[in-house]
Amino acid sequence: MEDTALLVIDMQNALVQDNPYNINSVLKNIEHIITLCRDNSLEVIYIRHDGGADDELEYGTKGWQIDKTLRPMGDEKIFEKKFNSAFKETKLKEYLESKNIKRLIITGMQTEYCMDTSIKVAFEYGYEIIIPKETNTTYDNQFLTGQELYEFYNDKIWDGRYAQIMTIEELERKIKSR
Repeated sequence: MEDTALLVIDMQNALVQDNPYNINSVLKNIEHIITLCRDNSLEVIYIRHDGGADDELEYGTKGWQIDKTLRPMGDEKIFEKKFNSAFKETKLKEYLESKNIKRLIITGMQTEYCMDTSIKVAFEYGYEIIIPKETNTTYDNQFLTGQELYEFYNDKIWDGRYAQIMTIEELERKIKSR
């Protein structure tokens, strides 16, 4: 799986602290996958959203910073974005191509916004996508709970269409068997 990288999308203080669905498990699971990838020499890449002036994700503010349990180490890349897509105007695609990355493990938030858009754009670019279970999250809205949104996107939209959904244990076996 040398051609594989982990994307950690928008796991920023302001979003995490608003208590999205299943956040404690999501943080623990993403932290585990980050360690797994680091231990197996797979690239860990962070995507961070800049919401602009006076936004909770304004560049440089505490809310904009990546959650302390998931912070990048050493020279791990951080791509700043201003749109729902991790690819739009970020040079992420060019970077992945320069590293010969063909497969992406995608984690983060929000399930129905930046995760969904980034997954579909990555799919259009031809990447093989893996989404580990319980590694993305979102909030309740006026129509659905965060849990319903998580289940709908993971089980009905992404799995088998845009991505392969697998347990963390399955991912761990896949990475270690390379």
